Amino acid sequence: MKTHLCLCELKGWFILYSRLINHKSIKQKTLKVSLEEQISKYSNFTNKEYLIIKSYFKNKMLKKGEILHSTNTICDKYYFIETGLIRYFIINNGEEITGGFFFEGEGYTDSNSFITNSFSRQTAQVIESSSLLFISRADLEKLYKKVPKFERVGRILAEQALLNIRHKIDNQMLLDAKKRYLNLIECRPNVIRRVPQHYIASYLGIKPQSLSRIRKNLLF
Repeated sequence: MKTHLCLCELKGWFILYSRLINHKSIKQKTLKVSLEEQISKYSNFTNKEYLIIKSYFKNKMLKKGEILHSTNTICDKYYFIETGLIRYFIINNGEEITGGFFFEGEGYTDSNSFITNSFSRQTAQVIESSSLLFISRADLEKLYKKVPKFERVGRILAEQALLNIRHKIDNQMLLDAKKRYLNLIECRPNVIRRVPQHYIASYLGIKPQSLSRIRKNLLF
């Protein structure tokens, strides 16, 4: 068991070192991900069905730093990210606690608010200029009836969201801060490349100074 942990840490150190060097020297180019491309992974749709699905979604463009959804409002929309990056956070005792990051090809909503039509505790912000598609809860229900196969897409996405939440909770309970960071590097390298360090620290449940020490200890 001890040997396994050492090998994992060595692998994490190597990946971290490579990511940091590349991040400083190479500007990452992001590509637009289409809704059609993503939903085709979960079910086969005809061209007519694709057109119907697309007709229910609307476009939204946001500049870096703009707020997509605010706390104490009802989040009645589901957002699909074509390009860009969203983070959501909760404010506790005046401090922003980052809960998640969402990239191209992924979707965001406050599930609790969306499903129960209740006020949200989350605030969602784009930390890169973003191109989004969105659909309201009411229109989503209409779409399920119009294209029944799309309901399977919704179920799979909901299952994935639950698994991601469970994965984060398990990591918070079972791993120390260093191992949580190494796990993030390996499983979600986009976060390391594109998210500011203070947001990453908040997501990991540590202070920015602690994250700086972890990074320094891994490199030297």
